[in-house]
Amino acid sequence: MNSLFKKICISSDHAGYNLKEFIKNMLIDSEISITDLGPFFKKSVDYPDFAKKVSNRVSKKKSEIGILVCGSGTGMAISANKTKGIRAAVGYNLKSTQLSRQHNNANILCLGSRLTKKKDIKKIVSVFLKTKFEGGRHKRRIKKI
Repeated sequence: MNSLFKKICISSDHAGYNLKEFIKNMLIDSEISITDLGPFFKKSVDYPDFAKKVSNRVSKKKSEIGILVCGSGTGMAISANKTKGIRAAVGYNLKSTQLSRQHNNANILCLGSRLTKKKDIKKIVSVFLKTKFEGGRHKRRIKKI
């Protein structure tokens, strides 16, 4: 798996814990460096706390991009998007993920562990990591956010 990014961080809530571990190991197996911001167990946690960890790290440029996993991906996206400079998008299929990078320059990928099949995860994550922002008219629009 190729990546445009060198510094990637990941986090989840309890519903997304197993998928987070799967993605983390998939990236490590592809020799892509990743920082795991927790949780480190499957006990119930509050997703906004973990969305904030990733969004703060990305907004401070300690990581170039982030990956967040919860049951639907929506709660993480809503929470992460409260942080200035964050453009978190739910990647629910390949096309939505590709467009989130090309047109919106998304810097956090949010995934729903209860809605996304594991067989699709590798492709979705790969598309997010290798898709370039198109710039142009999209750059003007992003400046308005």
